[in-house]
Amino acid sequence: MLALEAEQTSTLDYPTLNTSIKDTFAAIDRFEWQAIDEILQMREQQLYREAGYKSFEEYCQAELSAWGGYRRINQLLGAKKVIDAAEELGEHIKNERQARSLLRLVKEPDKLKSAVALALSENPSPSVSDFAAAANKVVPRLPRQKTQEPLVPEFEEPLVQQSATVTVNSPTHPRHGESGTIEADPPNNWQQIVTFEDGSRELVNNAYLDAPSVSFPTERTYPKEYADALTQLKQQHQQELERLEQDLRIGLFSEATAQAQQQVTEQIEALQRLFQQQKEENTQLQQRLFELEGLRQLELENQRLQKRIQELERAVEERPAQEWNNTLTKQATKVLNKQVKKALDKTIDLRSLAVEPPKENATECLRLMGIALGNLASAMNNTQALQAAAIILGSEPNKSAIAYRMEQLQLIPQAVSDIRAVLSQRGCTWVDYCTVAAEYEAIKGDYLAELTSQETELIAELEKASCQPTTIGVGSIVAHADPYRTLYVERGEVVKDLGDEVIVAWDHWKEQSKKTDRYFRDELRFWQPQ
Repeated sequence: MLALEAEQTSTLDYPTLNTSIKDTFAAIDRFEWQAIDEILQMREQQLYREAGYKSFEEYCQAELSAWGGYRRINQLLGAKKVIDAAEELGEHIKNERQARSLLRLVKEPDKLKSAVALALSENPSPSVSDFAAAANKVVPRLPRQKTQEPLVPEFEEPLVQQSATVTVNSPTHPRHGESGTIEADPPNNWQQIVTFEDGSRELVNNAYLDAPSVSFPTERTYPKEYADALTQLKQQHQQELERLEQDLRIGLFSEATAQAQQQVTEQIEALQRLFQQQKEENTQLQQRLFELEGLRQLELENQRLQKRIQELERAVEERPAQEWNNTLTKQATKVLNKQVKKALDKTIDLRSLAVEPPKENATECLRLMGIALGNLASAMNNTQALQAAAIILGSEPNKSAIAYRMEQLQLIPQAVSDIRAVLSQRGCTWVDYCTVAAEYEAIKGDYLAELTSQETELIAELEKASCQPTTIGVGSIVAHADPYRTLYVERGEVVKDLGDEVIVAWDHWKEQSKKTDRYFRDELRFWQPQ
């Protein structure tokens, strides 16, 4: 039985696993779009106030911090704006990362649509980089212009005293090494008017002058309005750093939590699989013990019957013929006993089943036990053996019903062979299967138990295919065929046939002004409950 289960278990291959991974990521993107609609309802209806939050930002930071907080919610809302602005082309934008590079074009819908169309023309399934390149082609980014700072020294110098003697100490200055005096007020905070010994007056930077009697501070001074602006900028910069640090800490915590949850989930699944496997093995061992106990009881019953036969033989040999009231002679009694022994010898030796059970499966073993009990009940007229045979074979506890059940069981191999032959034919339909299965309707449960799981699944698929219409028409209940569309999980009804196209009335549009839309048939699929 374990060998049969092992044959029915199929291992995963690359195409199946690869398709499953892609479907999982597609489902993540689809649920992310669904979350955007719910977030908009929370913000527009201000439902967060019911929980005591004063603003939408406070609600996001408190309740949604594990998923990125207010910053992540803003990104998702920006992606929603891009999808709405792109209109019908928005269905090709699969997730927020693709929409992020198009956000700067949201105020110019025509250019946004042009960028999406350009990305689709270059790649039918565009990636994030494809959308970014297309947006840059439609509206190129201007290079950042560096703001030129005034050519001033690194720090400003205070005013020096008048009549101070200074020396030019910069090797690059034409008057390097010459001395002069400062007799006039400086024109600004970083230069001085120097009168040299030859009587000429020149404007020289403070950084080029050496004045031992004048101290030059290393810090630059600013007017009050500039100092206030710089202080405010420093505070904003510090707040931004703290916010980024908090976002990083929240992101790392969320990532660690997700990894821990994934590890715990994997361990739980592994333990559940191990528990299920041990449970199945225990069930098989318990069933085997029951079978062996039944065989042991039958062996004891056989020994008791054999002993009883021997006692009867001895009683017949010891008593005279007159005690039998002329009903049987000794010779007739011996013949009868020999016939009983012969009938018992023809039954299945239950001891052989205890030593080495049939190598087919447990079901076949039970059938053989039922047949053996039936033969034993017929030979010995034993009511308990008859009832046991009826329970195992699944029939009424009488000889005729058990005999009819035995005839049915003899048909099982032929039924399984015929069913497998028709299922292996190419293009097999439900009618072909029913034509063959009708002959074995009385033992349907028996031959289905002998088929593999793949064969029973094929029968179920044939039956399901025979009940479904093949063409979408008026009255058909449909959903959108694209799994990336919101309408993929919605229910609609075809209300009008336009030839190549049909008109669909969607259930969730009943309360909206737009209730129907037109589609090609290959854009739709038959709706199935989730």
